[in-house]
Amino acid sequence: MSVIDHLLHESPVGTLLLVKSDGVLSGLYLEQHRHPPKEPIGPRVLHGFEEVTRQLDEYFVRQRTEFDLPLAPKGTPFQLSVWKMLQSVPYGETWSYLQLAQALNMPTGTRAVGAANGRNPISIIVPCHRVIGADGSLTGYGGGLERKQYLLNLEGALLRPPRLAF
Repeated sequence: MSVIDHLLHESPVGTLLLVKSDGVLSGLYLEQHRHPPKEPIGPRVLHGFEEVTRQLDEYFVRQRTEFDLPLAPKGTPFQLSVWKMLQSVPYGETWSYLQLAQALNMPTGTRAVGAANGRNPISIIVPCHRVIGADGSLTGYGGGLERKQYLLNLEGALLRPPRLAF
């Protein structure tokens, strides 16, 4: 049986719920997250998340543009492939859902890719906030559109239609 524990960490976008399964980060949820953890998260701990919180704190003061943490998201093989591809979206840039689908060799799978993006259990670190509408509009975000806008502004991402990938 897995050991699942958690820590609450204050950030500029509110309190973050950090979850580890067997010592590896498996969840990062924002307050009032649309898709909270499905399984019981276990005890709150005071230690064991130091590297995660250090890297998040560096990100929020623009000292970190990439995260270097072991991750253990739980999802279907398709969801895992989408979440892995999300980590290819560079800091300060945005992709459309279509670009993400094309990168996964699924040009007609925009809705499925969007649904998987919305179920990302490791927000911020797996940067689902960098995916926007093809017209440059902000669309759904599990932590709320205000937080998505904040994160994109923090990264200096220009909210304009993304480059088309042909």
